[in-house]
Amino acid sequence: MKTTTTLFIFIYILCFYITRSDARQGDALASLRLMSKSNFNISLIEEFEINIDEVRVHPQTGLKEKDLIEKLPGQPHVRFTQYGGYVTIDEKAGRALYYYFTEAERSKKLKPLLLWFNGGPGCSSLGYGAMEELGPFRVHSNGKTLYENPYAWNKVANVLFLESPAGVGFSYSNTTSDYGKGGDKMTAADNYLFLVNWLERFPEYKDRDFYISGESYAGHFVPELAHSILQHNKRAKKSIINLKGIIIGNACINEATDNLGVYDYLWTHAIISDETIQGFKKYCKLPFSEGLPQQCDDALHEISVATDEPFDGYNIYAPMCLNDNLTDTPKETSIVNFDPCSYNYVETYLNSPDVQKALHANVTKLNYPWGACNNLAAWATRPSTMLPILRELMSNGLRVWVYSGDVDSIVPVTSTRYSLNKLKLSTKTPWYPWSIHKELGGYAIVYKGDLTFITVRGAGHEVPSYQPQRALALIKHFLDGTPLPQARPQE
Repeated sequence: MKTTTTLFIFIYILCFYITRSDARQGDALASLRLMSKSNFNISLIEEFEINIDEVRVHPQTGLKEKDLIEKLPGQPHVRFTQYGGYVTIDEKAGRALYYYFTEAERSKKLKPLLLWFNGGPGCSSLGYGAMEELGPFRVHSNGKTLYENPYAWNKVANVLFLESPAGVGFSYSNTTSDYGKGGDKMTAADNYLFLVNWLERFPEYKDRDFYISGESYAGHFVPELAHSILQHNKRAKKSIINLKGIIIGNACINEATDNLGVYDYLWTHAIISDETIQGFKKYCKLPFSEGLPQQCDDALHEISVATDEPFDGYNIYAPMCLNDNLTDTPKETSIVNFDPCSYNYVETYLNSPDVQKALHANVTKLNYPWGACNNLAAWATRPSTMLPILRELMSNGLRVWVYSGDVDSIVPVTSTRYSLNKLKLSTKTPWYPWSIHKELGGYAIVYKGDLTFITVRGAGHEVPSYQPQRALALIKHFLDGTPLPQARPQE
């Protein structure tokens, strides 16, 4: 039934994926947009400063050895070492962040360190990033055993997955009020504290080339952590952390253009009508507010009806999960054809007491089941744009890559293009098709200042899930500092 106020319609539009049982990163992102915007437009560069005197490095002796994961339940044989455990951020509050670390399969001493964040905010880097995307394993349909991901990113890097902020995945705080004051500022501070303490636990990586990666709302987490690292390096007049670059995918980076891009994407992909998009552009103003005309209500209602159809907004051409029941005998697996019910297999696996024990993740004694995305009670600070920080990173000589799976409607390619265009950068290498194994991988453009934008053909919101081979090629070229190979015309 049609709503009677613009605000209620707006809320319905933003929640068009929230009612799904398999809550995902875009669902948490939509929930975030419903919160009060009283602290929305905050000062960017000053907001994420951390007093260098407050950066406490706790004793780490012996903790690395305790974190060693001998073998996960149902795991195939591997040729790398893996660790999992907690890094204390605030002893008084009892706040600790959980990590999962997979060293490179080969030549780990020569390969860089890559940190990965999932978004939300509130979504698990272990459940999504490690178990469904770029980690070394995927979970069978029985929810008990694992199989190898041949396109795992630890083929080219030592990969560190961080559950952040506290309250996400296995990360926790013993101070309940911590969950009510979360936000970009606190998360950036905690992530920096985690990193300096983790490097103390793993000192062999202190001087290693370091890169930060992530997707969705990690379009905030990644640049904000990079900014914090730069500031601390400058204050200390030395390289505390050897940061070389960042890479973010289908990422929230500029609120106004991100939102506009969603509606344009829905129209250009035949999900909403000409009349609907025309009505939206004529009568609706972003950001939304009370008092918009009835014609805007009408357009928003038509968009809500169109997007309430049974399709997956994270990949508009992907099949839906029609039966998420576990199977006694594992279904035939396919890395290149992503199983839309994978979330259920992962959730079952990570809720196993034996798995949690093997991961060293059962110390929290949670009175609720592990979930891929947790509903954070509040999000106190969230800047409307990351563009000033991206400029800062580029001006400091850091490599910045932004990629976009081109069949995602949550943070679509149109949103990212609109947002990056706000930077008004000059072109270094014009738009070109890139390829892998003689097949079109997507398109790329390189801007002056070492910013590269890449599309990944046929990939949804979680690019490594849907196009793992192309994602591995992408991250390899990013880490190597080499451009993606240009596709050659067919002979």
